[in-house]
Amino acid sequence: MDAIEEKPPLRCAECDREKTHYNIFLSPTNEEKVVCWECLQRTEKGFNAKRGFRREGRHGDIPR
Repeated sequence: MDAIEEKPPLRCAECDREKTHYNIFLSPTNEEKVVCWECLQRTEKGFNAKRGFRREGRHGDIPR
């Protein structure tokens, strides 16, 4: 456990906040893109879906 490296805080490319918990992605042109865990979770959950999106089944309308 003593061998854990401390990462320096970097600025997220999505939210432009300085974070210590982040992932670094490499593009095919070998450019680094820093994305924090919060932005990564938001994209995986589909948080940025279109504005009118809602689940009909939660309101009793089950499409069949």
